[in-house]
Amino acid sequence: MNYWLFKSEPLAFSIDDLEKSENQTTYWDGIRNYQARNFLRDTAKPGDLGIYYHSNSEPPAAVGTVTVVSEGYPDFTALDPNSDYYDPACTEEKPVWYMVDIKLLKKFKKPVTLPEIKSKDILANCRLVAKGNRLSVFPVTEEEFNEIVRLGE
Repeated sequence: MNYWLFKSEPLAFSIDDLEKSENQTTYWDGIRNYQARNFLRDTAKPGDLGIYYHSNSEPPAAVGTVTVVSEGYPDFTALDPNSDYYDPACTEEKPVWYMVDIKLLKKFKKPVTLPEIKSKDILANCRLVAKGNRLSVFPVTEEEFNEIVRLGE
């Protein structure tokens, strides 16, 4: 099993939006970074667990857990000229960008803020706190996942 952190700006799509989605499930679209794309296309698998994280919020915080419910598949928003994520280089025959579907498992009782995460020695090597990490999806270790979940309960 793999463990992930999925970042979303709450004004774009919050954990509350996920909770209101049909079957509390959504596709994780709009990834336009090759490394993050590779994680979704090649590594993320159904049954993997993830932290749902609100970025660009005050304060940024982990707010719940999700599970991956699909294999990676071509991101159809890249083909839609009306989408913010349109990429004219993409075709159905040669997709460039990929996404997975995620399902809400639970919302945390309390958000786990970025300052709180940074204050924990056990999370010192988490990619979330690494300088220059701007990926919107990336792996975390089982230990990091479990610690963030513990802090949210």
